[in-house]
Amino acid sequence: MALRHAVLAALLSGEHSGYQLTKIFDVGVADFWYASPQQLYAELAKLEADGLVAGREVVQQGRPNKRVFSVTAAGLDELAAFAAAPPKPLLLRDDLMVRVHAVDALDPAPVITQLHERAAAAAAKLALFERTLLHFRGDLDEETFLREGERVGPYLSCLAGCRLEREIRDWSLDTARALEERAARVRKEQP
Repeated sequence: MALRHAVLAALLSGEHSGYQLTKIFDVGVADFWYASPQQLYAELAKLEADGLVAGREVVQQGRPNKRVFSVTAAGLDELAAFAAAPPKPLLLRDDLMVRVHAVDALDPAPVITQLHERAAAAAAKLALFERTLLHFRGDLDEETFLREGERVGPYLSCLAGCRLEREIRDWSLDTARALEERAARVRKEQP
């Protein structure tokens, strides 16, 4: 997947400015793609040059004018081709996981601290994603929304983000606890 596909998918909800798109990436796309604001603005320029999005200027009173972007027919075709292609395998690169893997040869204290920090960050993201799910559903329960809601794709990807963050939180806390217990036992056994 390229950033262009994530941007096109995010723009399916309507016209957005680059600033609004950064907020969408912070919340709605954060569970499967990260991009800095600079990357998003550069990608919007490329997408517009390629005819995959259309930009227009919006005149604002008392504030600078802004550009908003929407997906074109060519952009929808690009997304359709992307969706039809076989997905690439999930790749994970996590420096904390490397630290945990090597923890037997290290002082576990910094790793334990980092695990607690990771758990707190995952809990915060989980809470944000859960609020986002409630926003998507409105007054509907999940089953009804999934059956009758207008746009279930963003909901389903956010749901995956919830599950992932819950697992990261739980794994981080369990791993920190196991390392803390091992460190306590080692301290007791030392003369």
